Amino acid sequence: MFSDTHFHFHHLIERGLDGTEILSKLLGRNMFFGLDIGTKCDDLQTRHSQLEECINTLPPQKQTQARAFLYYSAGIWPDVEEIKNRTEAVKMLQNQINSFPREKLVAIGECGLDHHWNPSGVDGRNKDDFSAEMYEGEQELFQIQIDMARTLALPVIIHSRDAFEDTLDCIKNMGYHSGIIHCYSYGKDEAKRFLDLGWYIAFGGGTTYTKKSKMDEMTELLRYVPNDRILLETDSPYLAPVPFRGQTNTPVLIEHVYQFIATARGVSPETLSETVDKNIRTLFSLTEE
Repeated sequence: MFSDTHFHFHHLIERGLDGTEILSKLLGRNMFFGLDIGTKCDDLQTRHSQLEECINTLPPQKQTQARAFLYYSAGIWPDVEEIKNRTEAVKMLQNQINSFPREKLVAIGECGLDHHWNPSGVDGRNKDDFSAEMYEGEQELFQIQIDMARTLALPVIIHSRDAFEDTLDCIKNMGYHSGIIHCYSYGKDEAKRFLDLGWYIAFGGGTTYTKKSKMDEMTELLRYVPNDRILLETDSPYLAPVPFRGQTNTPVLIEHVYQFIATARGVSPETLSETVDKNIRTLFSLTEE
């Protein structure tokens, strides 16, 4: 029932999880839409092959159903090495896109800006790596991908962490406003500025970590985003929602994100699911069956 607009399935496989079992559970829940997200210039074909290996172990009817709800994005996350070698990286990304089934590639990304410095964290971000030249290179890599999305008439999936103003400057500079601010981590005022430009806002498991002292502020934000601009995601294997915080996240846990946000918005999870699926159809130009 509950769609997931952002997950990294190959990372689940790398962590030793049973991909076939995950797909079986998603099929049992009648998932409408699941989007496998790219982060490397050369990962699209590999990700597709890994998912296909899992799909091929399902019964034939289930294989068809799995392929029907699974879609892909392709993009370059602002990794230090990708930024340094952005010209070659973009060429590789374009080559991967050119050889991929067009009907299944529905977005460019995730791409964007990340200024959260934590060398010991999963992303290994270190401020010392970022000279003025690197900041400019990061923005250039981001803007090239926005332009690529424009050329392909696809939405952009934006990663923006601790970089609100720079992100806003980049998207305004490019003048292409179609896509998602993924794993939204800013406040209501920032949301307004993205929404005014036409962007969708996606919330994930991180919303369920909200402290009691901040719950009113979070609830106000979750209610502020209009029905026609809200999307939900897991970002699995990261950010498992409460009560699974600290564990490996999977798309199966998306229902907990829906339950939390539906409560905040004063609607049922089923109603929120219908709202999100409608937005998915619109943003990704999916035909209604």
